[in-house]
Amino acid sequence: MSLSVILALAGGAILLVAGLLLRSVGPRLRIGRLLSGTTLVPIDEAVEIASTDSPRYVRVTGRISSDEEFPDDQNRPLVFRRTRLEILGADRDWTIVLDEREAVRFGLETRSAYIAVDDVALGEGLVVIPRVSAGTVAELPTDMGAEIPPGTPPETPVRLTIEQVSAVEHATVVGRPVGGSKGAPTMTSERGRPLVVTTLEQAAAMRVLAGGRRGRVVAGAVGLGIGLGLIAASVAAFLMGA
Repeated sequence: MSLSVILALAGGAILLVAGLLLRSVGPRLRIGRLLSGTTLVPIDEAVEIASTDSPRYVRVTGRISSDEEFPDDQNRPLVFRRTRLEILGADRDWTIVLDEREAVRFGLETRSAYIAVDDVALGEGLVVIPRVSAGTVAELPTDMGAEIPPGTPPETPVRLTIEQVSAVEHATVVGRPVGGSKGAPTMTSERGRPLVVTTLEQAAAMRVLAGGRRGRVVAGAVGLGIGLGLIAASVAAFLMGA
């Protein structure tokens, strides 16, 4: 077997393993790429893009603004909150039994410009530091306990996750600027690409997205580099042999 074939096979195997590692991280890896790789534009430019016939996917930053905030348990003014309750099944997988969203109209603003954010389109693209509480079914308050399937043992582990966005924060939004129903420019999702909203600096957002799988991300990225290098070396070896 020639050297070029050996290098190509090794490179292909490493690329396959690297791809599987990165895929295991899930869609949040793609969200991280969108946060870091999407073109950053001023809000006033995003407003202009919304009025064109061919709006594009962009990234904007600004202060969160709303006239309809609602308070959290510490009286901070919120514009969005998502509450998820999960139980641990016999297969050791978490199952969502409650998924509630509270939201009001909000947007990003600077001193001279404002663009709304489509909270209805906000899903997996929300990147904030979650508040996570763990316990058992027996420890749940009455209103949440009603969401548990009948017959669930009281010692079953549960996990409560709250993600929220406050009106006192700065944020980064990645999405497609479009004209709203009343003509108001709005950042929303694009077909095949989610609306992304984060109140974190980019480095912190990447850590949240990686979660406990940061090692997989690093190993996958290194593997991609090595695999591509071996493929390039196999081509060079083939050409030299020819």
